[in-house]
Amino acid sequence: MKGPAIFLAQFIDSKAPFDSLENITRWAGDLGYRGVQVPTWESSLIDLEKAADSKDYCQELQGICRENGVEITELSTHLQGQLVAVHPAYDELFDGFAPEAVRGNASARQEWAVQQLRLAAKASANLGLNAHATFSGALLWHTMYPWPQRPAGLVETGFAELGKRWTPILNAFDEAGVDLCYEIHPGEDLHDGITFEMFLDATNQHPRAHILYDPSHFLLQQLDYLQFIDFYHERIKMFHVKDAEFNPNGRSGVYGGYQGWKDRPGRFRSLGDGQVDFSGIFSQFAKYGFDGWAVLEWECCLKHPEDGAAEGVEFIQRHMIRTTEKAFDDFAGAGTDDAANRRILGIE
Repeated sequence: MKGPAIFLAQFIDSKAPFDSLENITRWAGDLGYRGVQVPTWESSLIDLEKAADSKDYCQELQGICRENGVEITELSTHLQGQLVAVHPAYDELFDGFAPEAVRGNASARQEWAVQQLRLAAKASANLGLNAHATFSGALLWHTMYPWPQRPAGLVETGFAELGKRWTPILNAFDEAGVDLCYEIHPGEDLHDGITFEMFLDATNQHPRAHILYDPSHFLLQQLDYLQFIDFYHERIKMFHVKDAEFNPNGRSGVYGGYQGWKDRPGRFRSLGDGQVDFSGIFSQFAKYGFDGWAVLEWECCLKHPEDGAAEGVEFIQRHMIRTTEKAFDDFAGAGTDDAANRRILGIE
């Protein structure tokens, strides 16, 4: 595992040191981070179209980061990926993720989003990256709770359409040699293991369809996030280190009662302030040989982001496990051969 790294999306601001790639990477490097995950919708950090077209420009970006002691770990198209699949009920809400020229035009907005993903595949390749972060979007989320009763075939039809939209994009990432990692997230049609499996079926088990693992979303769903790694470790290529807590009460539970983040039973917290068992998670990743980046994603309804970022460096470093190259009881090994093994078993 590599790290610590930090996702820059929650820190972008018009004021220094959060206003440019040079300034924000210097800030991150001074804190002790070794990598940065870059949101491609932030033009102050990256020109996605230019990065897709120019290796020289990508080398400039890498040089800026290198001078500040960090490297680009992955690019992100969370906002653009969301727009690949939007149910009409959410059109107005999600229009803000797109340029003004395509707002109010769902087909034009989707076409723009698909092109953004294609550019991201090329940009990732030009930067020498092997993984990319995104969202799946959602056609079915409004039917998440089965009331009114879902008609037969609705889910299958929804995932067939989702697979149809994403397969050409996945093919573009395959051509670029980059894994496309979907953050498994409520609000997306890919929000747990079952729905990810449905998506794999809909994309014919596409070799580039992978997972961005974020345990905070699983804790809030009351999903076993440690066993999730047992099930899907071969598909987990990215890791957001983000904490959360779930404190249900007699008035509200998983659904939150339309309350703001501070008042919900399920809340995102800064690292170490929540309930996620990170010792267990890092142990699971060590067990399966995860070699991606441990990337802090700060989202907390209470703590200041700069404090969360500063504390996150040591937290991640403390939990990362350098795996052993020998067994702890090798000192007691007696040495043996096939003949000895047969004698020990009583086989002559």
